[in-house]
Amino acid sequence: MQRSTPYSLDVKRDMANNRVHASLPDPPSQSEEENQEEEKAFGRICAELESVDLPLGTTLRSIYDDQPNAHKRFMEKLDARIRNHDREIEKMCNFHHQGFVDAITELLKVRADAEKLMGQVTDTNRRLQDAGREVTTQTEEVIRCRIQQRNMTTTVEKLQLCIPVLEMYSKLKEQLESKRYYAALKTMEQLEKVYIPRVSQYRFCQIMAENLPRLREEIKEISMSDLKDFLESIRKHSDKVGETAMRQAQQHRTFHSAVAKQASMGHYTKPVYSLNGRTHTHNGLMMDDDMGEEEEADEEILTAHDLVDFSPVYRCLHIYTVLGDRETFENYYRKQRKKQARLVLQPQANMHETVEGYRRYFNQIVGFFVVEDHILHATRGLVTRAFTDELWNMALSKIIAVLRTHSSYCNDPDLVLELKNLIVIFADTLQDYGFLVNRLFDLLFEVRDQYNETLLKKWALVFREIFELDNYSPIPVETEEEYKVVVSRFPFHDAEVEKQDFPKKLPMSQSVPQIYTQVKEFIYASLKFSESLHRSSTEIDDMLRKSTNLLLTRTLSGCLQNLIKKPHIGLTELVQIIINTTHLEQACRYLEEFITNITNVSPETVHTTRLYGLSTFKDARHAAEGEIYTKLNQKIDEFIQLADYEWGMAESEGRASGYLMDLINFLRSTFQVFTHLPGKVAQTACMSACKHLSTSLMQMLLDTDLKQISMGAIQQFNLDVIQCELFASSEPVPGFQGDTLQLAFIDLRQLLDLFMVWDWSTYLADYGQPTSKYLRVNPATALALLEKMKDTSKKNNIFSQFRKNDRDKQKLIETVVRQLRSLVNGMSS
Repeated sequence: MQRSTPYSLDVKRDMANNRVHASLPDPPSQSEEENQEEEKAFGRICAELESVDLPLGTTLRSIYDDQPNAHKRFMEKLDARIRNHDREIEKMCNFHHQGFVDAITELLKVRADAEKLMGQVTDTNRRLQDAGREVTTQTEEVIRCRIQQRNMTTTVEKLQLCIPVLEMYSKLKEQLESKRYYAALKTMEQLEKVYIPRVSQYRFCQIMAENLPRLREEIKEISMSDLKDFLESIRKHSDKVGETAMRQAQQHRTFHSAVAKQASMGHYTKPVYSLNGRTHTHNGLMMDDDMGEEEEADEEILTAHDLVDFSPVYRCLHIYTVLGDRETFENYYRKQRKKQARLVLQPQANMHETVEGYRRYFNQIVGFFVVEDHILHATRGLVTRAFTDELWNMALSKIIAVLRTHSSYCNDPDLVLELKNLIVIFADTLQDYGFLVNRLFDLLFEVRDQYNETLLKKWALVFREIFELDNYSPIPVETEEEYKVVVSRFPFHDAEVEKQDFPKKLPMSQSVPQIYTQVKEFIYASLKFSESLHRSSTEIDDMLRKSTNLLLTRTLSGCLQNLIKKPHIGLTELVQIIINTTHLEQACRYLEEFITNITNVSPETVHTTRLYGLSTFKDARHAAEGEIYTKLNQKIDEFIQLADYEWGMAESEGRASGYLMDLINFLRSTFQVFTHLPGKVAQTACMSACKHLSTSLMQMLLDTDLKQISMGAIQQFNLDVIQCELFASSEPVPGFQGDTLQLAFIDLRQLLDLFMVWDWSTYLADYGQPTSKYLRVNPATALALLEKMKDTSKKNNIFSQFRKNDRDKQKLIETVVRQLRSLVNGMSS
C-alpha cells in the first residue's frame, strides 16, 4: 500500500477548488480602473496573508469592513492566486521527478555497502573500547591524583594564611597567661586588622573574632583589679616612702647646714654625704671609713620608684588608653586617690601622746604626695598639676587643723620641739617636690606659742623646785675655787666681798645662780625652736626676747609671788628673797648681752625688744617688802594676843609686861637682820612695825569688850608704852632722823599723859589749838577711856577714896564727860 505524498494531496486540493470555482457565477463587469485598484488591494492583502510575521486580525478585518461583497471578491482573487501557485508547484515537481527517482535508485544500491560498513565500524569500536578501557582507568587515576594534588596545594595555601592567625592567637594566649596585657591588646589589634580579615571565611576565625571583645573586657577587669591591689598596696607603702623622703630631706638639710657652717668658719671642705649619717672628720676634713662604705651609702639612696612597683598603674593606663577608655580610668584613679587622701589625713586619736604618732602621720602624707608627684611626672595626664595642687590645698587645710588641735594637747616641750622639727622636715620635703608650704611655716608660729607655753610650765616647776630647795641664807664660800665656780654661774661683782678673806659669804642665796642658769637654759630651749624656720636674726632675736620676757614677767614673777605668800616663808626668808631679787635685777643686763651674743643683733636696733626683768624683780621685791610688813604685823599681833592685863588692878607691877618685852626683843633681833636689806626697806619695816604696835595697843585700850579700867591698869599700860618708846629711841634700824620713830607712839603717849596727870582743864582749854599739849588726843578716844574708868568708880574701886574724901572730884569727872560728849557731838555735826 502506497503512502500519500504531500504532492498528491496538493493536487487533490487544487482539483476540488477548481470544481468549486467552476460552479460559481461570474462576477459583474467593472470598469478597468476599478479593477486595477482592486487588484492592487487584493494583492497587498494576499501578500500580508502570505507573510507569517504579520498579525492577520487587522488584515482580515479590512477585508470584511471595506465594502459589501468585498469578501466574495477577495475569495475569488484568493482562489485564483492559489491556482497560480498550484500550477507553479506542479511544474517544479515535474521538473525534479526524474532526479528523485534516480536518487532513490542510488540509495538502494548503497544499502548493502552501508550495512557492511556498519559491521566494520561496530567491530572497530569494540576493539577500540577494549583497548581504551585500561587507558581510561589510568586516566581516571591521574585525574584523581591531580585533584588531590590541587586540593593539597590549596590546603597548603590556606594553611599558610591560617597559621599566622593561629600563631598570633597562641601568642595572645601566652601573653594573657604571662599577664602582658598591653602586648596582648596590641596582638588583638593586629589580629583584628591584619590577620583575621585574610581568613574571615573560616569558622574558627569567626570564633576568634567573637572572643576578642570578651578577652578585652577580661583584660580590662584584670588590669582594674591590679590597679585596686596597687592602690591598697600603696596605702601600706606610703609610710615607708614618706619616711625615706623625709630622711633624705633631713640629711640634705644637715648637709647644707654643715656646708654653710664650714663656709662661715673659713675652711670649707666638701664633706662626704651618706644616708646612714656615718661621717668622720680628720684634720678638718670629713671622710668615710673607706670607699666601699661610700658606695654602699650611695646605693641606699632610694626613691619612690625603688620602693613601689608602679607597673600596675602604667599597665592599666596603657590598656585603657588602647581600649579608648582612658578618661574613665583617669576619673576612677583620681576619685580613689581622693578617698585615700582623706583616709591618710585622719589622725589617730592618741597621736599627740608620742612623737612617733606625729612621725607616722607625716610619713603617710609625704608618701602619698611623693607617689602622686611620681605619677605626675611618669605619666602624661593621668594626674595633672592642678589636680595635685587641689589635693594638696585640701590636705594642707586638714593638716593645719589637725596639728592645731593635737598640739594644744601637748604639755611636754620636748615633744613640741620634736613636732616642730618634724613639721620643718615635712614642709621642706614637700617643698622640694614643688608644693607650697608657706601656711605650714605660719602654723609654726602658733606651735611656737604652744612651745613657749609648755616651756613656761616646765620652768615654773623648775623655779618652784629651786625655791623649795633653797635654804635662804647667804652662799658660803670656803675657797677661791668655790668662789670662781659661783661667779662662773652668775655674774656677781662686789668689790667689798672680793676684798674679804676666805671663808666668806656671798649676799645672795644658792637659788640666785640657779635661777640665772635656768633662764639661760630657757633661752637655749627657746632658741632651739627658732632653728630651721628660715627667719632672720632680727626675728629670732625678737622671739627670744619676747619669750624671755614672758618667762620673767609671768612665770618667774608668779613663782616669786606665790613663794612670798607661802605661810612657811618667814621674815628671814623674805629678807633673803629681797636680796636675791636685787641681784637678779642687776643680772638682767647680762641676760640681754647673752641674747645679743647668740643672735648677733645689736641692742641699739630700733625694733629690739627690751627685757622686762627690772620691773619683774622690782615688783617681786615690793611684794616681798609688803609681805615683810604684813608678817611683822602678824607677829606683833601674836605677841599682843599674849597680853594678860588685870584691868582692875589697884596699882601697877612696877615693870613692863613680859609679853611686851618679848615682843621688843623679837623686833630687835629681826631688825638686825634687816640691815642687809637695800634702800629704806628696813626703815619702812621698822616704822610700820612701830605704828602697828601703837595702833594695836590703842585698840586694846578702846576694845568694846573691855568695860572697866582702873588707874593701876593705866599705870601698868604706861610702863609698857615707855618700853616701846625706849625701843624706838634706841634706833633699832639706822637711818632715822631725830625722834621720827618715837612719833609712832605719840598718840598713846599724849592719851596716857592726860589720864596720868589728870590735866583735863588744859586739854579742854587748848582743844583745837595747834600748840595744844594733847593735840593727838581725840575727844571720842578720851571719852571712851574715861567712861571705862567712871564705871570702875561706881564699884568703889579706884575712886572710892574720892567719894569719901572729895565728892567734888566726882562731879568734875561728870563735868568732863559732859564736855567731852559735847565736843564729840560737835565733831559729828
